[in-house]
Formats: sequence, C-alpha cells, structure tokens
Amino acid sequence: MLYQLFSQLSDFPGARLFTYISFRAIVANVLALLVSIHFGRYFIGLLKRKHISETQRDVKLDPFNTEKKGVPTMGGIVIIVSILLPCLLMGNLSNVYMLLMLITTLLLGALGFADDYIKTFRKNKAGINGWVKIAGQVLLGLIVGLTLRYSPMATMNERVDTVIENNVTVVHKSPEVKSTRTTIPFVKNHNCNYADMFAFLGEENMYRAGWIFFVILTVLVVAAVSNGANLNDGMDGMCAGNSAIIGAALIILAYISGNVIFADYFDVMYIPGSEELVVFLSAFVGALVGFLWWNGFPAQIFMGDTGSLTIGGIIGVCAVIIHKELLLPILCGIFLLESVSVILQTQVYKFMKKRGVHYRIFKRTPFHDQFRTSMEKALENDPTCSFLFKGSPELHHETKIVLRFCIVTLILAAITILTLKIR
Repeated sequence: MLYQLFSQLSDFPGARLFTYISFRAIVANVLALLVSIHFGRYFIGLLKRKHISETQRDVKLDPFNTEKKGVPTMGGIVIIVSILLPCLLMGNLSNVYMLLMLITTLLLGALGFADDYIKTFRKNKAGINGWVKIAGQVLLGLIVGLTLRYSPMATMNERVDTVIENNVTVVHKSPEVKSTRTTIPFVKNHNCNYADMFAFLGEENMYRAGWIFFVILTVLVVAAVSNGANLNDGMDGMCAGNSAIIGAALIILAYISGNVIFADYFDVMYIPGSEELVVFLSAFVGALVGFLWWNGFPAQIFMGDTGSLTIGGIIGVCAVIIHKELLLPILCGIFLLESVSVILQTQVYKFMKKRGVHYRIFKRTPFHDQFRTSMEKALENDPTCSFLFKGSPELHHETKIVLRFCIVTLILAAITILTLKIR
C-alpha cells in the first residue's frame, strides 16, 4: 500500500526511496522481525490463557527429559501475520509474483490451520485427511503453474547481455517470452528447456507438452517441499532455523534473476518483476528469525502445521517462479533427507513385515530423531526388530542436533549459490 501511495507522490521528499528494492526489502525484514517478536509475545499469552497446546507432544520422548507439555501451538499464525503485514505495506501489490506469494501464504496457512485445529480442539492426532492436504497442495501448484503459463506479466528474457559503450551500460535482451526453460546445476550451458524432452512430438506439440510437464512439476515441488518442511519441524528452532537460511539463499537467487546486470554476469534467465520476491523473502526471513525468539530451545511456542506447511510452500513456489526448482534438492537437502528417511523407513518395514521379518533402517524417523533415540527406546515397541543404522550409542541434545542441521543447511545454501558459477 505504501509502495502504491508513494509511487503517486514522486515529488514528496523521500518518496523515491520506495522505488528501491533494497530499501523496501530492508524495511520489510526489520518490520517482520519486530512484528514476529511483539505479536508472538501477545499470541503466546493468549494461547496459554485458552489452554491451547499441541497434544501429541505431551509425551516425553526426549532422553534428556525436556518438558514439552503445555507448550502452545499454532505459532505459524505469528509467522503468517509477520509476513503479510510488511508485504502489504512495502510490496508492489500489482506484481503478479507478489500476489502468487501472498496466495501461497494464505492458502497453505489455512490448510495447516485446519490440520492444527482438528489436532488441538477435536483431539484427533491424525489431523485432516491426508488426501485433503494433498488436494490443497495440488490446487496451489495448479494455481502457480497455470498463472506462470497464462499471465501476460509472467515472462522472461532467456538471454541478457550488458556492454559498456561510451561509459554507458547498454543492455541487449532477447525478446520477452513465456518459456519452460530452467536453471540446472553443474552444466556448462546452465539452462535446459523442458519442451526439448518432447521434441519427438513435433515443434508445435513439444511446447504444449513442456508446459504440461512444468505445471505437473510445480505441483510436485510444492507438495514435496511443504511436506519436507513439515517433517523437519520436530525440534525447537529446527524448521525455522533451516528455513531462514534457505530463505536468505533465495533472496540472492531472486535478486540475481531480477537484475539485468547480475543475470548477464551469472548467465541465467532475466525474469522481469521477480525482484519483488526480494521484498517478500526479506519479510519471510525476518518473520522466521523473530519467531526463533520464542521457538528457540526451550520453545515457548510451536509453529504447528500452520507454519511448517506454509514455510515449505513459500520456498517451493519461490523457486519455481525464478525457475530455480532444480536447485532445490541441494538447497533443501535437509528437507529431502527427512522425507526420504520417512519413506524408506515405512516402505522397507512394510515390505519386510510381509515376509515375516521385523526390520527398520533407522532407529526412528524423521532422520533428526535418529540422533536422540536410544536402542532401548527403539526396541520398546518392537523387541524383535533389527536395525540397519544403529548409530552411535551417544545421544545428542536437541540443541546440538538443531545447530548441526542448520550448519549443514548453511553449507548447502553456499553450494547452491556457487552452482551459478561452477559448471
């Protein structure tokens, strides 16, 4: 709102500041941080007065006997409010990418809230039906994919060259087009086009098939990353800490994609308007850091599915918009590890059980629980079970596990940025 207001008041002192992405991004970041801290204090007090806590965490599973009972949940509302308020104030609400991010935040926030509501108020630990959750993620993926396909404001320049002529930087762009081209890591020409996979269909049909593939891939990315973030939310500060680092990396990637000079330097697609994502992501990171004020060990509030599903969806949609979705397996390596560990654990156990053998790969999943679960605890429910990875007998406190996972995410974020030059 302030962006639209001051854009009409160009003669007003200081109005031009709102034309700078850096200024609006910094203000959005600081504002989100402050809102998250101050609103978090009020929200925690409200939930405690209403006795709203996450019932499934009322069991002591931590070998260090950290008390989790009675800690309020639905803290994702704090994150969502802290994102929306700065974006509404500092963001360009006519920008299609900003609108997509706001829709993502609201849609997945509502889906996660419904899940938390059923768990908390109806005392149903299963939450909403799994198919309902998947349907919401599929709907969001379709909205994003089809918007990028049909919106006239969602275009890209596949090639940008900047040269200095008479001490003036001159920009040469390829025509603005709609393209299924995306950035791939560690490859010399740096980009690939999904449509090329369907060249056997002929020139006309290959592009149609490429867009269909792109929309389907968008759905898969949204579902995979949001579920990965949801699984990562198992320790105090874990999901918020990892996601803040990932968000910071996405700020760099979005800024590069929306700046002609850096797009030329890194030889990536120039996506006009994508620089507005820097404002949104700055608010996103500020909201997460502010949330860590209350969610760091020992947590005074949990984000719940309201927060984790929203966080994962934001990361996935942002990567798709700037055509960097193939970098997510590196950038979100921790989320990928958590998801794969659960899938392997479940499927291998079912497969072996049909053959009369009780066999698990890990002591416990998601993967971060492997490091705080003893063999004695793992054998309590199934004394005859065998384990492939028993791990060290030394158990780690969750603060150490969270810190080490965040360090790994920081390394993966650095590698993701380096892939723009390593090819």
